[in-house]
Amino acid sequence: MKRATTRLAALASLFVSWGVIAAAPPTPVAGEAVYTRWCVHCHSSGRGNPGTDSLQVKYDGKVPAVLLERTDLPPEAVSLFVRQGVLSMPPFRKTEVTDAELAALSAYVSQKYRKPR
Repeated sequence: MKRATTRLAALASLFVSWGVIAAAPPTPVAGEAVYTRWCVHCHSSGRGNPGTDSLQVKYDGKVPAVLLERTDLPPEAVSLFVRQGVLSMPPFRKTEVTDAELAALSAYVSQKYRKPR
């Protein structure tokens, strides 16, 4: 009987610890990590990056082609482009980039955004 009680207590302790772990708040998503995972491959500086090359052609140097150098991208625009796609960029589904990741990414890419006066 004592052995069964000990096992039951150990099992209950295990379930409680799992509950604590499951109830812990999710860790914040870092926008830079999302950018590195999904965006850097196309939007890095230099030639041969399709996103940067496409923006260079589109804006002919009047606007920085490298996303992280832009000061005119509000977070809402970044979110829209990611979800709907734009030019040669495909849309990203919520199963690829979650809403939390998208919010972090949009804030990261828009960190230099200056609202027009």
